[in-house]
Amino acid sequence: MKNFILFYITIFSFVALEGNAQQAKIKAANKDYDTYAYIDVIKTYEKVALKGYKSEDMFRKLGDSYYFNSEFEGAAKWYGELFAMNTNIESEYYYRYVQSLRATGQIDKADKMMNEFTSKFENDTRGKLYKENPNYMDLIKENSGRYKIEDAGINSKYSDYGTFVYNKKLYFTSARDTGNFSKRKHSWTGEHFTNLYVSDVDSAKVKKFKTALNSKFHDATPIFTKDGKTVYFTRNNYLDGKKGKNENNTTLVKLYKATLENDKWTNITALPFTSDNYSTAHPALSPDEKTLYFSSDMPGTLGQSDIFKVAINDNGGGYGSPQNLGPTINTEGKETFPFVTNEKEIYFSSDGRPGLGGLDVYVGKMEDNGAVSEIQNIGADVNSPKDDFAYMIDPVSRKGYFSSNKIGGHGSDDIYKFLETRKLQCIQELNGIITDAESGIILPRTKVTLYENQVVKNTILSDAAGFYIFPVECGKTYNVRAEKVDYATKEVSITIEKLSGKTSLPIALDKSKCKVTIGDDLGKCFGIKMIYFDLDKSDIRTEAAIDLEKILDVLDSHPTMKLDIRSHTDSRQTHKYNEALSNRRAKSTIDWLIKNGINANRLTGKGFGETQLVNQCSDNVICTEEQHQANRRSEFIITAL
Repeated sequence: MKNFILFYITIFSFVALEGNAQQAKIKAANKDYDTYAYIDVIKTYEKVALKGYKSEDMFRKLGDSYYFNSEFEGAAKWYGELFAMNTNIESEYYYRYVQSLRATGQIDKADKMMNEFTSKFENDTRGKLYKENPNYMDLIKENSGRYKIEDAGINSKYSDYGTFVYNKKLYFTSARDTGNFSKRKHSWTGEHFTNLYVSDVDSAKVKKFKTALNSKFHDATPIFTKDGKTVYFTRNNYLDGKKGKNENNTTLVKLYKATLENDKWTNITALPFTSDNYSTAHPALSPDEKTLYFSSDMPGTLGQSDIFKVAINDNGGGYGSPQNLGPTINTEGKETFPFVTNEKEIYFSSDGRPGLGGLDVYVGKMEDNGAVSEIQNIGADVNSPKDDFAYMIDPVSRKGYFSSNKIGGHGSDDIYKFLETRKLQCIQELNGIITDAESGIILPRTKVTLYENQVVKNTILSDAAGFYIFPVECGKTYNVRAEKVDYATKEVSITIEKLSGKTSLPIALDKSKCKVTIGDDLGKCFGIKMIYFDLDKSDIRTEAAIDLEKILDVLDSHPTMKLDIRSHTDSRQTHKYNEALSNRRAKSTIDWLIKNGINANRLTGKGFGETQLVNQCSDNVICTEEQHQANRRSEFIITAL
């Protein structure tokens, strides 16, 4: 997409290049760059660069000249030359290079540069989004295959984009010039200035919208109110024959409004929150027509352009203060072309999020508090390595339009129509198997309850295989509670991924009633594997006392029970040392129980050192810490009941 369409629709005079010396050419090219005459600058800079001259400033501007015209092959080439000279480059050039690489299919190299970008510029939102979504291509793939897309049948060899359907007619923007005489061209793109055109829906017959809405400069992206009496649109800062200019003598773009009186569009006025010093463009109305959304680089913008909203007063007499939609949707890049549906969705284009390259179309959920959440790339049917934008959809028929300069079009930007065959929904399934924590056997007919924010969402019984399943929503956090007779109830929290698929959550239940007999290890009832002591010591630690309290309670409840307490070590000391250490620890355990009221004649104990290893980890055998840990254990063997 030509960047002037996206946002900075500017007006300048033509610039003549003179002189043959290389420095003179560079100077002239610099002047062209500063006035956005990008077609001329590309030619001049390339002639100089191809003769072997190297300059970071020249490579920056040459790369930008291609990038801002969405010619990513050239942008990737010259940004590559820039980074070959110096990698200590500003963040924006890193990101433009990444986008250019993606757009030309150099994904591995793009990811490499993106990793450097996130490392160097840790606070940049675009890098954070990339780190949070390392598998973004999987999500794009998951969201693809949902559209039937075809040429809209109204395209020319010039730029055509930005559709709006009203009263069975399709209104759009085009750089074709159907005038017979004076045809004005924009020096940035080499195309005519854009005007508004109209055709019947599903008709290839196109007419220029012959109203006062069209001026001799850029006019674009109209939207109409439901009654057809008001239109909002984008235009160069030009009204009644006068151009408004900023401090750099540049004419930017503004949002305008017009009303229909006696079948004529009149009362054309710039909206009161617009300015000569910043751009406002690409309007969209909320379904209730009480809010206007638009793109701007006004003060308070987070990136190159952000999406804003402004309240429309009920009496039509004015507007509220524009509000930035915030960092949940806006990035340091470009966010533009909003479109809002009655399903609380906002579609928009961005180059600041992980995507296929250039501008991609995204959709987010509009929360009641005004925030935008659950933003997703809508997939590779619409999106491409080029620029894809100006998406609109009828929520009922699921038909719509979008614009793109993707390969295979008529040239420049083209309008495509589509039918969405499957809605973009992240579908997730939460499942798992309920088992006995000690034995691992499955536990059928276990009551399993799904909670969200402490509210019961669903309750089922596990099947004969101990299996349970719940449909859940992507990105949400749930609690799953499992209950069964003779087992301790267990509740586990889990956050579902933001990607369609299945999430597994097996749950192992501990028995609430432990059946033991003479010769069993009482410690297994409570999962006591070891009574912990400080290194090389035999003092009872706090966490060990908690486990011993469990043993104490059982002994108090069963006054005829007797225990033989056995302490074991691993092999990582001498036999003699380990035997003495384990004896001291067994004695300390017995002393603690006696001190807390257990008769000494109910307790015996001994330290076995490393003589009863449960695995192969004897002296001089290399083992993991986990394997050694298995040998360091405490046992509470029942000798009488």
